[in-house]
Amino acid sequence: MTILDTILAQKVREVEELKGSTVLSEEQRVHASLVEKLKQPGITIISEIKRASPSKGDLNVEVDVPAQAAAYEKHGAGAISVLTDSQFFKGSFADLEEVRGVVDVPLLCKDFVIDEVQIQRANAAGADIILLIAAALEPQRLHQLYEYAKTLGLDVIVEVHNEEELEAVLPVQPDIIGVNNRNLKTFEVDLAVTERLAPRVLAAGSLLISESGIHSREDALRVQAAGASGILVGEAFMKADSLESMFAGLRV
Repeated sequence: MTILDTILAQKVREVEELKGSTVLSEEQRVHASLVEKLKQPGITIISEIKRASPSKGDLNVEVDVPAQAAAYEKHGAGAISVLTDSQFFKGSFADLEEVRGVVDVPLLCKDFVIDEVQIQRANAAGADIILLIAAALEPQRLHQLYEYAKTLGLDVIVEVHNEEELEAVLPVQPDIIGVNNRNLKTFEVDLAVTERLAPRVLAAGSLLISESGIHSREDALRVQAAGASGILVGEAFMKADSLESMFAGLRV
């Protein structure tokens, strides 16, 4: 089994727990729009709160989540991503709720979504955006979850890692496609993945976000030149000595 298989098996158990223990509403609320942010000039920086990961281990487990989020907004984050997976990334929905309490920018619930109940939970915790990962879902199921999220007024990032996944999700006509530069099987990172997939993403009329492996102005300029409207940065921010300097270095 790959790490993704292991994570998804755990998500099946978590979904059953959510369905059994949580009463969630499908009430719509006003959401901050990531789509509108991505349409603005320059590149939108989506800063991530990421305590740990299977590939990198602990990054900043004891992070002061509200303080980190407030600093992200202060220094220019166009949106904030919060890892809510507990077993593999040491995050929580409590982290998401805390961030919602201190920032006004669009908020992404970053998790491995396989069921509507997770989308309801993210919405209830204050998310404006959810992530749907093509590698984790059959195309028909991804389409169902995408449409469900849209009925709640949420933006959706559809994440792909290669050409096959991209072609499979294009019939959904996603507003936003995130290209993850990390190979889920080897965990190697290569910004050339964004460069390779960008023309097809843009031709389909989707906005493009480049994810993983962006640490410097040169990296940001490289994916912007390929057509990215946004970048998602986690590890670099979680390990940065100075968030102000890190933002200054990525702003293009």
